[in-house]
Amino acid sequence: MAASSAKHDVFQAIADPTRRKLLKLLSSEEMPVTVISGHFPISRTAVSKHLRVLADAGLVKERKVGRETRYKLEPQPLYELKDWLQFFELYWENKLGALKRLVESDEQDL
Repeated sequence: MAASSAKHDVFQAIADPTRRKLLKLLSSEEMPVTVISGHFPISRTAVSKHLRVLADAGLVKERKVGRETRYKLEPQPLYELKDWLQFFELYWENKLGALKRLVESDEQDL
């Protein structure tokens, strides 16, 4: 899934709701941590730790601009995740289809 040099697994990285919100925020534009932390009710240090996990999983890229570090989304690992999950969609669709048929047949029996 992720490159072998990644320190954190993509699944681990996206498991946290704060990190998922960070990914959404960074999908629109590159931002420095000072701007990013303004969107969250946690400390800048906590935001930096979350960004480190995302960077270690290859989900965000860091770029130094002067004295600040800017972050932006790196979507490639998410595409790999999507491809992996797509395999299981067949099972979900079959189960949802069966549930739909069951509910509809129960409604007709009433």
